[in-house]
Amino acid sequence: MSDFSMNGREYRLPTGPVAVICVDGCEEDYLDVALAQGRMPGMTRILQEGWRGSARGALPSFTNVNNAAIVTGVPPVRTGLSGNFFLDPDTGEEVMMNSADFLRCETILAGAARAGRKVAMVTAKEKLRDLLSPGLLAEGVTGMAFSSEKAAEAHTPTHGISDVEALAGETPPIYSGEASVYVLRAGVALLEAGQADFLYLSLTDYIQHKYAPHEEGALEFYQALDVELGRLMDLGCRLGITADHGMNAKCREDGTPRVIYLEDELSGEFGEGNKVICPITDPYVVHHGALGSYVTVHLLEPGRSAEVAGWIRGLEGVTEVLEKTEAADLLELPADRIGDLVVMSAADTVLGRSPEHHDLSQLDRPLRSHGGRFETTVPFIFSGPLNDEYAARAAADPRNFDVFDYVCNGIES
Repeated sequence: MSDFSMNGREYRLPTGPVAVICVDGCEEDYLDVALAQGRMPGMTRILQEGWRGSARGALPSFTNVNNAAIVTGVPPVRTGLSGNFFLDPDTGEEVMMNSADFLRCETILAGAARAGRKVAMVTAKEKLRDLLSPGLLAEGVTGMAFSSEKAAEAHTPTHGISDVEALAGETPPIYSGEASVYVLRAGVALLEAGQADFLYLSLTDYIQHKYAPHEEGALEFYQALDVELGRLMDLGCRLGITADHGMNAKCREDGTPRVIYLEDELSGEFGEGNKVICPITDPYVVHHGALGSYVTVHLLEPGRSAEVAGWIRGLEGVTEVLEKTEAADLLELPADRIGDLVVMSAADTVLGRSPEHHDLSQLDRPLRSHGGRFETTVPFIFSGPLNDEYAARAAADPRNFDVFDYVCNGIES
C-alpha cells in the first residue's frame, strides 16, 4: 500500500481497485424496497460480505455541495461550495457554482493520482466533471474525468480519454435512468481494460425525483444499477457506496406541490427588495422546477435580520431560520457565500421565490425534491467488514464525506 495526505487526512491505498459510488438522491427506502423485492442480488452479496449503515450528509442537501465534500473529505466551509447556485457578493450576480474556480481545496482524487494510482472520475452530470476534475489531468499523473451526459465529447487533452462511446456505449439522455447506469457501466469497462484502479462514480437523481421507492420505475432502475454493482464485485473492486442526499415527496394529498413562495411572502410583509436565492438551481431543473427545502435570503436591510427571521419562523411549513453567523457555524458553511438568512422547510414542503421564477409545466408526476435537513440521512455501505476502529466510528456520527477514508482505511484487509 502507498499513502498520501489530503486536507488533513491520511489515506492508505489498497493494492486492488477501489471505487466510491455516489447514488444521487438515494433515500434509504429505495434500497430497502428493492432488496425486499429481490431486485438487487448484487447488493445483497455486498451486504452479506460487507457492512451497511447510515451517514449524515452536508447541508444544504444538494448535489454540488455534497459531491464536493465527498471528493475532498471535508465539509462545505472548507470546499467553499454553498449550493448549486448563489448570489456572488463581489459582483451582485446570481451564479451557478459549476466551475472549479469555486472549489477552495484539492480533491482526494488528485492526491491518489499523484500517489501513482490510475484515477477515473465518471459523473452523470457534466457540471460535476467541470467542478471536480482539477488535478486529474496534471502533468505526470494518470487521470481522466468525463460525464455520461457528454461522453461523445471526451478527448484525451481535456478529459484524459477519448472514444468513450467505444468503451461504454452511446451517450444517453441526461433526463433518464440510463445516464446513471452508464456511469457504472463505464467504471466496469475502465477496470476491465486496466485503464483505472481508483474511481469516483457519481450518478444522477432523475429517477428519484420522478418515482417513489415502491414504484416500478424506481425498482427497474435499482435492478439495472445492481447488475453493474455485481460486475464491480466480480472484478474484485473494493466498494464504498453513499449518496449526496435523500429525497422526499413535496406535495399535498391531492398531489399538487406544497410550496412557500418566500420572496412573495417577504414582499407582502416588508416591501420589495429582499431577495430569495434557491441554491438547488442548476442546469437540470426539469424534474424539480428549482424548488427545494433550503433557500437563502439577502435582505435589503441586513440590520433587520433578527426581526425578519422571527417573522419567517411563523410561516407554516418553515422548520428552521438561521442568521448568517449561526448558519455558518452550525451548518459548516462558507459565510461569504450564503445570504443574511438561511431558511429550511418541512419534509413535505419546498421553498421558492415567486411562481413566475419556477417552471412546473414539465412536471408530470407529484413533486419530489430535497435540500433540507430531512434529506441528509443517506446510505453508507462497504463491500467488506469494517475494522474495529472504523466500526466504532460508524456507530457515532459518520458523514457521507468520510466515505473515501472508510474505503481506504477502514475495511479489514
